[in-house]
Formats: sequence, structure tokens, C-alpha cells
Amino acid sequence: MIKKGFKVVVLTGKDKKKEGEVIEIDRQNNRAKVKDINMVKKHIKTTKEKKGGIVSKESFINLSNLKLIDEKNKNKKVEAKK
Repeated sequence: MIKKGFKVVVLTGKDKKKEGEVIEIDRQNNRAKVKDINMVKKHIKTTKEKKGGIVSKESFINLSNLKLIDEKNKNKKVEAKK
């Protein structure tokens, strides 16, 4: 089971074979946010408190596209338990 703080590798998509740390999980939709993976550009409107502009941020990725990595032995990969 993938949890917040775990190291994962991306199996498919534009960020294939990249590694990162899980920063947020959405269990209802089976999605997770991984640090510096699946980056999207977000247009922010200017307000009194914040300056507007274009900001890069992480977007959710499906859990089926992620695989856990064993921290102790990088070459050995761990399968997710169901």
C-alpha cells in the first residue's frame, strides 16, 4: 500500500522512470501527488494578498501508474500488497 512519504517510481506517462516522494493521497479517486512529477502550469489571478502569474505545481497521478521503491536496496523493487 502506498502512503504519504513513501518513495515511488512512475511506470507510465511523460514522467516514466522518474522517482519521487508521495506528498498527498486521494484514496477515493485512487490518485496521489508526487514531488516534482506530473507538473502542470496553473494561471493564478492577482489578489490583494498574492501576486498573479503562471505557477508550476504538481498534479495528481493514478496509483496504478506508481510502484514502491525499497529504500535499503535501490536495485530491488517491492510489489504493492492488496
